[in-house]
Amino acid sequence: MEAVNMKKTDPKIVVAVDESDESMYALSWCLANLISQTSTSNLVLLYVKPSPPVYSSLDAARYMFSTDVIVALEKYGSDMVNTVMRRAEAICRKSTTKINVERIVGSGDAKDEICNIVSKIKADTLVMGCHDYGFFKRAILGSVSDHCAKHVKCPVVIVKHPKQI
Repeated sequence: MEAVNMKKTDPKIVVAVDESDESMYALSWCLANLISQTSTSNLVLLYVKPSPPVYSSLDAARYMFSTDVIVALEKYGSDMVNTVMRRAEAICRKSTTKINVERIVGSGDAKDEICNIVSKIKADTLVMGCHDYGFFKRAILGSVSDHCAKHVKCPVVIVKHPKQI
């Protein structure tokens, strides 16, 4: 039997980033521990911003916000995306490994959007920071990392920040 030389494509690693130190630490950890030193790796920085509120014509809350306030909130959301991505890209630039960095911004519920995007782009690994909210807060809010670990098809690495250990 003849051996077939099958070259696996470079792995695609998704790192879910947000404004927290925990997610930036997870990115740094990923670069130090999961990225190949000998070949080019594909790294996807994934940020999910909350969906803008949708108001019906009968919704009283709509009248509480002027158009200026809604525009200001949308600008704040865009500024937050840019700030988070600049921070993440600065961490990537400090890495000495060869990486192709792609930015993806989703919108909606973080846990569902992360799972959908990871599936859609066929990621090989998902890396996430752990916020360590504690039992009660996690019970009320739910854990994004727990949800993703249960629902995505690829391996999930949940990185604890040293201050949580």
